[in-house]
Amino acid sequence: MSDRYGDEKPVSPLRKVETWPHLVSREMLAAMAVIAVLLAWSFFIDAPLEEPADPNTTPNPAKAPWYFLGLQELLVYFDPWLAGVVLPVLIVVGLLMLPYVDNNIRDTGVYSFRHRRYVISGFLFGYLLWTVLIVIGVWFRGPGWAWYWPWEDQTLHKPLYEKAWSFHPLVGLGLLAGYFGLGFWLPRQLNDKLLKGLGLWRYLVSVTLLLIMLLIPIKIVLRLLFGVKYILITPWFNF
Repeated sequence: MSDRYGDEKPVSPLRKVETWPHLVSREMLAAMAVIAVLLAWSFFIDAPLEEPADPNTTPNPAKAPWYFLGLQELLVYFDPWLAGVVLPVLIVVGLLMLPYVDNNIRDTGVYSFRHRRYVISGFLFGYLLWTVLIVIGVWFRGPGWAWYWPWEDQTLHKPLYEKAWSFHPLVGLGLLAGYFGLGFWLPRQLNDKLLKGLGLWRYLVSVTLLLIMLLIPIKIVLRLLFGVKYILITPWFNF
């Protein structure tokens, strides 16, 4: 989504700087700092390696590598085909579509937050959401994939099946319809130039991807705080 619909003035050409050496030198320094921190960290903290795999002993819980724990955590809240196929595909496709959805040509070559706050905010939100899912899987999931706070003893197993309930199909359908209806209507009220600037199709694609992304933390909160298993139950899929 573009910011050319605001009241900001174009960036003066006199304020622009060359990519080399101004940007590249800073990127190199940042990369060297990260490498130095990771190297120092590796001296004091060992990699969390376990014993060699034993086919006669299955660990509990059987956790995926850390970079897949976000997917494993999504399986708690959604059907397997949604958590393992649909949502990851939408995430990747949404990131690939960002340059095409953002039709801001006024500030070409300018990538500061002030000039592309919508796109950068959406990307950061998705990145932080995925990071939170990984953190939950690493530190808050114990035997039976039950929720354990850091101060709880994971040698004490909790019940495998938590109490959960689902909305009636008609109620769930109404909630989702109201959510998407409000989601498509509200941005136009907050910024009346958004639809005109993006065009109908860019607006629909942008808002749809944003609403789907927001549904993930909403569903997580409903499950963890209120025990809601599914919002909508159908003969074909459960959401």
